[in-house]
Amino acid sequence: MALKPMLDYETVRIWMDGLQQQWGGDPATDDPERLPLLQAFCEFAQTDPDTVIAGCLRIDKAGDKRISVKGRRKYAELIDRFQAASDESRLRKAKRGNTIRSFLIYNGILLAAGAQMAKKD
Repeated sequence: MALKPMLDYETVRIWMDGLQQQWGGDPATDDPERLPLLQAFCEFAQTDPDTVIAGCLRIDKAGDKRISVKGRRKYAELIDRFQAASDESRLRKAKRGNTIRSFLIYNGILLAAGAQMAKKD
């Protein structure tokens, strides 16, 4: 799957804007791994960032946007698999997963609170 540059996706810009408002600086350069990790996740999941967020949402009968439990669960499981697929240290695996979780959270897809560490192998 061919992806556009990460900053061309609306959901990525929302993420970067949210990080900048909360922490200041330039989130794309303050942590230069953010965008490559998101791209690697999208390649792993065979999708793009906007589709990830759209897959975590649904429209209820009243026409309001709601979080899709099924979609959120799907991507939470994909994040766990993406994190576990790394041969890096436990701390680096956690960073991989938590970076992607941050992307979802800043786009309004709430996940479990706190850092989520990979289980020891």
